[in-house]
Amino acid sequence: IVSSQRVALHTGEDSSRLTIYNAEVEDAGIYRCQATDAQGQTQEATMVLEMYQKLTFRNVRSPQEFRHDEAAEVVCDVIASPAPAVTWFYQKGRFQVLPNNNLQIHKVTKADEGVYRCEARVEARGEIDFVDIEVVVNVPPVLSVLQQSFNATADYQESVTFTCITSGSPNPEVTWHRKGQQLERSDQYVLNTMEAGRSTLTIRNIIQGDGGDYTCRATNKAGAEERELFLKVFGECSSMFFVGIHTYVMTLSNCSKHVKWSRVTFNNYNQHIMSFSDGRVDVRGRHGKSMLTISGVKLTDLGRFDCEALSRIGGHQKSMFLDIEYMPKFQTNQTIFYSWEGNPVNISCDVKSNPPATMLWRRERLTISAEGTANTRIHTTDGKSLLEVTPVSDRDFGRYNCTARNNIGVKYQEFILAQADVPSNPYSVRLSAVSQRIATVTFMKPDSHGGVPIGHYLVNYKEVGSQDWRDVKSHGVQTIVLLTGLEPNTTYEVRVAAVNGKGQGEFSHTESFQTLPIREPSPPAVHGQRGMGKTYRLGLVKQDDGGMPIVEYIVKYKTDKEEQWMTKLVSGQHDFALLQPLQWNMRYEVEITARNVKGLSEPTFYQFFMPQKPDIIADSLFSGLGLGPVVGLGLVGFLLVLVVVDVSCYFLRQCGLLMCITRKLCSKKTTTSGKSKEMEEGKAAYLGDGSKDPIVEMRTEEERITNHDGSPVHEPNETTPLTEPE
Repeated sequence: IVSSQRVALHTGEDSSRLTIYNAEVEDAGIYRCQATDAQGQTQEATMVLEMYQKLTFRNVRSPQEFRHDEAAEVVCDVIASPAPAVTWFYQKGRFQVLPNNNLQIHKVTKADEGVYRCEARVEARGEIDFVDIEVVVNVPPVLSVLQQSFNATADYQESVTFTCITSGSPNPEVTWHRKGQQLERSDQYVLNTMEAGRSTLTIRNIIQGDGGDYTCRATNKAGAEERELFLKVFGECSSMFFVGIHTYVMTLSNCSKHVKWSRVTFNNYNQHIMSFSDGRVDVRGRHGKSMLTISGVKLTDLGRFDCEALSRIGGHQKSMFLDIEYMPKFQTNQTIFYSWEGNPVNISCDVKSNPPATMLWRRERLTISAEGTANTRIHTTDGKSLLEVTPVSDRDFGRYNCTARNNIGVKYQEFILAQADVPSNPYSVRLSAVSQRIATVTFMKPDSHGGVPIGHYLVNYKEVGSQDWRDVKSHGVQTIVLLTGLEPNTTYEVRVAAVNGKGQGEFSHTESFQTLPIREPSPPAVHGQRGMGKTYRLGLVKQDDGGMPIVEYIVKYKTDKEEQWMTKLVSGQHDFALLQPLQWNMRYEVEITARNVKGLSEPTFYQFFMPQKPDIIADSLFSGLGLGPVVGLGLVGFLLVLVVVDVSCYFLRQCGLLMCITRKLCSKKTTTSGKSKEMEEGKAAYLGDGSKDPIVEMRTEEERITNHDGSPVHEPNETTPLTEPE
């Protein structure tokens, strides 16, 4: 260590001093002093320097603000040496101290506001200090409107007042907007803020251009929310009228004395106009005007009304539309929903109303924001609002309120979100079709499914005395389960439980059953089919094997005229036996027995008949051929017959296809042959080179062929023999 501004080293004849100015925590540690005498011998000593730091709270703000329903972490940054133990104090629970000494409040609410005390202690030296922190919870604005749509007539100095009701913490600031521009106070627009979060916008001296959408926007530190309101402005000759159910409506028309009122209805898209004859309708005329009065207005009165005025110079018709307004009506029948922690559920609020209703959800008198919270979401469509709740604790179960409001009235409907339970236990467990290795379990459904549909059933079974249960799931919600792979002559215990989305319910009462002991197999079932030639195929269908595999089938067979049986052994793994060779035109008797390690089954008797011996040639020639080869052989035989006939015609009558081919070939050779002399002499000769191709001579009918002695040669005809007699 060398001297510096913070460290000073003083060395004397027999001492040395190290001074540390403005000591810090990092200066703590082990220091070593080393001394060497004149003889060069060295000695040293060590000293431990411990630094203690006073309890210090660093930049702890108060108040600390948080948004409603989020995880709030209250910061308390304190340092000391040794490390202090931090304790938080508040009058409520549901809190968690984080490793960095901060306090986390899960799903902070307005009720968690207050002063929190952060206390730090250093037990080693008895030091204690604390700081008070004010926690403020900001709640995003919640905005509702009493009436969403308004109607007014232009140029009649009418006024309309929009009203917005807001809540939140801190109190939201309300502004009004139209076409993207914020509205300011003026002669036309009057802005007021009243108690209970009410804010109003009054539009004076309405003109045609004032119609359209207006936006009410509420803003605070935690967020913003807005709602749209609609103003519909009609001209002087307005043809739209809005009335409430069970009230009186009066419509006026500038018509002459001769007025005809009618209503237009639609039946299967065919337009019909009919005059009124209902006792609720009254038509009166006064001062050149006609007045139609409908008492006890009903929803069926909705539609178009025509006023037709007639005079001597012509007529004119005016159409008006009557719209019936009524307060919201709930269409939802289901008011109880079931769920469990971590499982989302949709609570549906269906409303029918005119004008459309504004729907709000409330929970314990607190309005649920349209943007939702950490475990709630709101999905809204026309006439329907869907509240999606994902319970995370018992606090999320209970009553939820759906409020539907329009300018006619307000309706409320309460929904209950109940905590689902596991199903109750099934009962009436029965065992049926028990064999050596298989048993069928049947049971009755539980009385309660716990509010959530049952998904499947779980069947437990084990051997008596064993501790290991084996599981078998049912196929869906079927109340019958097949147990396989059981041991023969063994006692089992079985129980059944139902499973739904919440979990597995209690098991039923345990039932016992015993599988059958191993025994001889049941007689096999037999069916037969004739095979190829002198064979017969017996199909073997295994029945109850008695608890052990079939080793073999013993097949005995004989003709009904014989006494001695022939025996054939078939492996138990096969499902047929082939009997051969058999005799034609004989009736056979068969006796089939199945055998397992326990013994033989009762025999099954069977009879069949072998037909007469079939044609051997046809059998041998065509039995192995299909239709194609048989047709081919027929064509080949037909061609051979044609060839034989053609050759016969060639030699006997010098005609036919072969004769034509021969003449054409010979005519070509005679035209190119150099042997013209033999042709002129009219003699048929064979070429000297040994060729056997005949040379044909063409003669006239007067020419005659003579022998060597000059006698005439008689040509053969159809009756002349081809060879001379010996």
